[in-house]
Amino acid sequence: MELARTAEVVWHATGRFYSTVANAHGHSKLLDVGYFLHIQGISQPLFDGEISERTARFTFAAEPFTAPTITNGGLNIGLDFDGIFSLFLRDSIGASFDDPASFAIGRCIGTFKRVAIVPTVKVGMSSSETLLSNVFSARLVSSVPFHFAGTQYDLRDLIGFGITQWGTAATQPLSAPSGYSSVVPFVGTAIRVS
Repeated sequence: MELARTAEVVWHATGRFYSTVANAHGHSKLLDVGYFLHIQGISQPLFDGEISERTARFTFAAEPFTAPTITNGGLNIGLDFDGIFSLFLRDSIGASFDDPASFAIGRCIGTFKRVAIVPTVKVGMSSSETLLSNVFSARLVSSVPFHFAGTQYDLRDLIGFGITQWGTAATQPLSAPSGYSSVVPFVGTAIRVS
């Protein structure tokens, strides 16, 4: 098992941001869920079959959060002030982007808390060529040892005490499941910070 050193990549993940349907006061919440394409230190395949959310053994889910927007000239900046997300080891496959709650099924093997605001900026010249970009740091606030493919692991060993992740998201929304007003896909790459 080759562990990542400080400032080396510890994971690549992909998922989707969901915006809930606004309540009677006009407020909506955001959440993100997804799965891991790579976790440094785990050499066994992270999927039971072809790579997809449906075959992923390692998933993540964030607690719902709000992200008010500020404008600075041509920049629209969404600010997520804090947030918590957890990683799950699934005993069986079957996560689905049609059911965001399905990504929080399995054994919770670690929980992270973001340590500062997460600015998300729209970048692009036209609506069809626009991307969202963000970066955040998060501390690992809890982890438990877990067995996977005959080996014992702990996120504290694999990832250390925290990560910094850069993310890119598309802005053309996908079809949203019931209860959500919009969905956009993203990819994130995290490095070890300690």
